[in-house]
Amino acid sequence: MTDQRIDEEALGWALRMAEPDADWDAFTQWLEGDATRAERYDRAAVAMLDLDGLLAVEAQTLTPAPEPVIAATARGLAPAAAQRHGRRWTLWLGAAVAATVTAAVGLRVWTEMPRPYAIETANGEQRTVALADGSSIVLAGGTRVRLDRADARTASLERGEALFRVRHDVRHPFTVAAGDLRLVDLGTLFDVKATGTRTVVGVAEGAVMVDPDGARLRLDPGQAVIATGSSLQRTTVEPAAVGGWRDGRLAYDDAPLAEVAADLSRQLGRRVVASPAVATRTFHGTLDVSTIRDRPALLGQLLGVAVQQQAGGWILDAAP
Repeated sequence: MTDQRIDEEALGWALRMAEPDADWDAFTQWLEGDATRAERYDRAAVAMLDLDGLLAVEAQTLTPAPEPVIAATARGLAPAAAQRHGRRWTLWLGAAVAATVTAAVGLRVWTEMPRPYAIETANGEQRTVALADGSSIVLAGGTRVRLDRADARTASLERGEALFRVRHDVRHPFTVAAGDLRLVDLGTLFDVKATGTRTVVGVAEGAVMVDPDGARLRLDPGQAVIATGSSLQRTTVEPAAVGGWRDGRLAYDDAPLAEVAADLSRQLGRRVVASPAVATRTFHGTLDVSTIRDRPALLGQLLGVAVQQQAGGWILDAAP
């Protein structure tokens, strides 16, 4: 293996080991596969201790993350040789540190390598993420989105609901993955919700291409699709209702109560579940979260169920 290839792999491991879910066993196996790897990895790590002040300005252009990476604590770095003997340390890469690695092992490797990271919200929380390309994502509560610092034009909704406002670029379309569903924007404001095996996409502005490599289903303003497994069901939605959850308005067109309960959990910040007796019942209408927040009996009347209160949450069940 060439020295350049080892340097590239060392950089890759330096980046991956910055993640909270880093695979330490695989990292150790990689180190032990070649006697020169530890030295190469140490060189990349030691480089982080230098030049951070010199490269701080450069890092602003090399690291277009929507917000700062977890603050660097590179002063506590341990060499790879010590890690091989069981000493595990935590490596946090800040923007200046990342730029230092770039200077050490090459700009091309740094800019082309995927650098995924996740943003997650708690139930009852909303968060707006500004992307480097001018697009933005609003996350509902209980939502997790995975992004890539090396490519601001891709996102993966792992769970929950998010509103995407995308700056259109015909040369580099924005893509969103949600479960097995892939979406490509055509200059768009659209909402994506992933709950279990069901994914719902609604378009307020522009257009979205659903499953571009298969069904090639185009959604225009006021159109939506419900994806369940390999099934795609086209439906309609009021454009003004797309993303209405930001203002506490939840609109449904024959949605199962299990989905309604999941939405209420994200909005209210409390656990809401639908019992098996009512989970598949459907609801058509609009819920105002501020009105029902502390009125479970009213929610029960609107949904046609009984709402049982338990510690920390509500259970939707069949009315007696």
